[in-house]
Amino acid sequence: MAKSEEDGQLYIRYLKKGDKDALKQLWLKYKEALTMFLYGLVHSMDDAEELMMDTFAILSSRTAHYSPRKDASFKTWLYAIGRNQARMFQRKHREVPSEMEEGTLELPASEDIAQRILTSERNTQLWKALQTLHADYAQVLYLSFFEDMNSEQIARIMKKTVKQVYNLQTRAKAALKEKLEGTGYSWEP
Repeated sequence: MAKSEEDGQLYIRYLKKGDKDALKQLWLKYKEALTMFLYGLVHSMDDAEELMMDTFAILSSRTAHYSPRKDASFKTWLYAIGRNQARMFQRKHREVPSEMEEGTLELPASEDIAQRILTSERNTQLWKALQTLHADYAQVLYLSFFEDMNSEQIARIMKKTVKQVYNLQTRAKAALKEKLEGTGYSWEP
């Protein structure tokens, strides 16, 4: 069974048998990544965490209808729900986004401390540059590079065609490269 099928099967097991452990496994697996994705949309860690919880509340309330498909993984479906929650939140709270909070991506403990510091600094620069891009650019790059999603999955989440996603990725990579020039961070898409 493929990874996405396993996740989908866990959710179906929760729906059909009331297996709360299945939902807990999904929550533990996706809570951090989904929160970071939502943070990229709402620019507030508190709001992103709340939206992540709202997304899982929808799953636990059984109001979301998931059916396994070959062309859409559970993760794609989950992120689409999260994105919809973020859009509703943004419509409700038409506020100017706050500045990005400092944060770094975690690395394995076995890494050398100097390498961890260097990588952490680069990730911070990359994250800050990403947040200055147009929202669609930041979203497509985040899903592509941080979530390792393919163009079809991204298209489903962003409600765009695959061609539009390819175009967005091309423009987003060029914009990010331009933002990073002069920072000492070398990034080649």
